[in-house]
Amino acid sequence: MIINGVTIDETFAEAFPMKATRAIITAQNEKWAMISAQAMTGFATSVIACGCEAGIERVLEPSETPDGRPGVAIMIFAMGGKGLAKQLETRAGQCVLTSPTSALFAGIEGGIRIPLGKNLRYFGDGFQISKLISGKRYWRIPVMDGEFLAEATTGQVDAVGGGNFLVLAESQPQALAACEAAIEAMRKIPNVIMPFPGGVVRSGSKVGSKYKALNASTNDAFCPTLKGMTKSDLSPEIESVMEIVIDGLTKADIDKAMKAGIQAVCDLGAENGIKRISAGNYGGKLGPFHFHLREIMA
Repeated sequence: MIINGVTIDETFAEAFPMKATRAIITAQNEKWAMISAQAMTGFATSVIACGCEAGIERVLEPSETPDGRPGVAIMIFAMGGKGLAKQLETRAGQCVLTSPTSALFAGIEGGIRIPLGKNLRYFGDGFQISKLISGKRYWRIPVMDGEFLAEATTGQVDAVGGGNFLVLAESQPQALAACEAAIEAMRKIPNVIMPFPGGVVRSGSKVGSKYKALNASTNDAFCPTLKGMTKSDLSPEIESVMEIVIDGLTKADIDKAMKAGIQAVCDLGAENGIKRISAGNYGGKLGPFHFHLREIMA
């Protein structure tokens, strides 16, 4: 398959089951809602070392938020429910409770209920107040700029992590420009995040390492500087490879995001140095969700 001169490899991305939740952060303006959201989703690129994968899903208009203020929807993914709940509580307490004018609300109504503000209320030292509104419990916690309002719980649902595709280009600037175009298109798709910095990862990994302490190491088959030193998957003209990783609430959500992103890359085409689109997989041994590139783009 060739789209605008870009070869789509006959391969698939391999992903695995995760647990996920969404939270809505509001503030007196979009600037402070975003500051809080960026803090809450920091150091959350990969479960390999961060404990979770998190990112900003989208900016919300006041008409879309529970308290009628500007907001940001964030999503957190983890390998299990216990880890997800811990990451949510810790990040909310350190990054939203502390952020001026912030409030915190559930972003998923269904699923298993996990604490959002339920445990943060103890910071109120006995001065906190509970309110039940339309069947939902909220906590008002006194803080020095007024009060912090937090919904007691949010929903935890089954999700999918690790959807991905690789952009192979003639130069580093061309690969990055293509990934930037892809991320811009993918951010319009709901229910997904791209957890790496700016949505892009240059240090794609393979499972295992010659060093026993590491469970992942550099994907040498796609490293341009190692063409003559390893079993390379790169032709001579390819000098840069970058990866986009996608987490989503469902496989269908990731399918849509991958299609939008790959199409944006292909729209730049071979004339802008884009040679191939590939994907990372481990022979189907890592996870049960397989995203076949040619099927997605058919």
